[in-house]
Formats: sequence, C-alpha cells, structure tokens
Amino acid sequence: MRRTRGRVVDVDTIEDFDQRLARGARSLSGWRMRSLDLTERGAALRSVEVAGSLFLGCRLTLRDEESVRARGAVVFPALPGIPIDTYRASLYSPAELFGTDGYADSPDARTYAWSQRETSRDAALAQSLHDHSIDLALADWVSHRRLIGVMGGHDIVRGSREYADGVELGQHLSQTLTVATGGGPGAMEAVNLGGYLAGRGTDAREHALTMLAAVPGFTPSIARWAEAAFAVRAKFPDGGDSLGIPTWHYGHEPPNPFASAIAKYFRNAQREAILLEVCQAGIVFLPGAGGTVQEIFQDACENYYADESSVAPMILVGREYWSEHFPAWPLLQALAKGRPMEQHVHLVDTVQDAAELASGQA
Repeated sequence: MRRTRGRVVDVDTIEDFDQRLARGARSLSGWRMRSLDLTERGAALRSVEVAGSLFLGCRLTLRDEESVRARGAVVFPALPGIPIDTYRASLYSPAELFGTDGYADSPDARTYAWSQRETSRDAALAQSLHDHSIDLALADWVSHRRLIGVMGGHDIVRGSREYADGVELGQHLSQTLTVATGGGPGAMEAVNLGGYLAGRGTDAREHALTMLAAVPGFTPSIARWAEAAFAVRAKFPDGGDSLGIPTWHYGHEPPNPFASAIAKYFRNAQREAILLEVCQAGIVFLPGAGGTVQEIFQDACENYYADESSVAPMILVGREYWSEHFPAWPLLQALAKGRPMEQHVHLVDTVQDAAELASGQA
C-alpha cells in the first residue's frame, strides 16, 4: 500500500504536498516526492528541513535544487531523451498507452521502439526506475482488492469458442473477485473483457463478441484490432475493474484495451513473478502452450515450498488437454502429493466449473 503516513511518505501530487505543509509539516524527512512541479514552491522548500527526503523526477529551479541538495536531500532528476515517466505514480490506462494518433505513433509503440533501439546505461537505469515505480503503483492498486489470475494462450483469436469461454470465465469470476492477466492478446484479452463486462448480462457479452469477431487478431493491423476494442468500450462505457500486467519485452504483442489498469514492465522476469505474487485468490490456467506450461510450474514451485496458510489455489481447465495433449496435470499431481498444496490443485472440464470452484474458495 502506498504510504501516506509514518516514517516513509509517498507524495505524488502537488495538492498533497501543499496540504501537508498547510497542516504544519516542518520536516520532509522520509518523504518521497515523485514527478512534482515544485518550481513555484521555493519559499516553502526553504522553510522546512529537507534532510532525508527524496525528490524523484521533480521539477526544481536551479537555486532550489542546489539548496535542497546542500541541506541533505537526495535528488534524482528526470533523465533526458526518455519517452517514459520513470517516476510515475500510477498504473497505465488503455487510453494512455494507445493514445489517439494511431498505434504506430502511440506511447506504447514508441516506448517499445525506444527500448529496442537504446542500449545505453541511461536507458537501462530509466527502465529499472520505471519498473520500480510500477511496483509501487501496483502495490497501491491491489491493496484493497482480492485478485485471481487467469493465464492461457496468447494466440487465441476473437470469434473462437476458446475466446468466448475466456470472456465468460472473466465475467463470472469478476462477480466476487478482481481478475488479473498477463495483459496481452488472446486468452488474456478475453478474460479482461469479461472483467470489463462484469456488471452486464449475456446479451452484452454476445454483442461484444460479435463486434470483435470482425477483427480476429492483432495481425496484420494492431490499429484495427485496437479500434474494435475501443468501439466495444464506447458501446458499453463504465466497465468493471481488472488488471493487466504485460511487458515491452514482448512488444510486438500489444497490451489489450480491456484491462482498466495496466502495470506494464520492461523486465519480463520481474513481471511474471509479480503476476503470481499478487493473485492471492489463486490462478486459473486455460489451455496454452510453452508460456502457460512454464507459468503452471512456476506457480507450482511457489506452492510446493509454501506453508498451508500461504498456498494459492491452482485450477487447470481442460481435463483432456492437461492430461494428454500437454500432460502437466499428472506431474502437478505427483509434485503436490503429501504437500500442503495437495488439496489446492484442481483439474476441471469447463470454465463454468472453474468459476464455480474459484468463487467457492474466494
């Protein structure tokens, strides 16, 4: 949770900064100020103690920057030539990443291009600082929600039975929990769409599926794929909450526009570990291939060493798929035998079974 009181205080808006000083703050020790424009707060900064404070990407006059540094503050300036806010205080929204000028010129596409082009130490530092900021923003976002993760194939296309199943699953799960996915296309988009439509009925789901089926995948045109999604959002405004955690490591795959909050990382390994960590209510695994199998056993490893109070349920959907096509289930059963996780791993036939089971354990 973002700290608003205590020894460490996150100050992310100029209004919060002003209010704290108005309430009598005389020392900024322990304050982490992020991306604030303080160019008109020179008098205020000179009136307080600043030793032990941290200025992250804040705008300061040269005089004020020299003053706070001399009095014991640590100042991390914004890095030049970087297309991202390395010290951002919130998760991304779909509109923020996609912009309004077509996908090729969107903030998401430009950031991916920059990440592939720039290999300097400054770029690496900016990416690390950015991902740390996303960590903090994500911790704040999940602090008052109970999340269940859903993982599955990225190549499932709109208009397919598998895609419709993902939407139905997300819609059912979102009645009692907040769904979280890897934030990309395919099954991930389907589940986030289900979360977006959480407060609506079957008719809305079928209408949305029909609208999207006209553009099955993000190739050959990410722009058309995204436009179809934003058309659904416009048709059904004020959708429900869900989380997407994509990565620019796979930047050729765009984030899906149905997650209400997007925690996009540069480091894929960091992103995968965090996705497992935040899903306190467990994870549902839809049919997938290499990536999904990896995620199953990454989650299984966490549960294998966990005590009974820390095990998160695992639900595999598709009895034949996970027993014969990709036989992860027999190995998962063998791994779980005799461990605290044994009673928390499940194999079901349908997404309806998975939703019922997950809701019963929420």
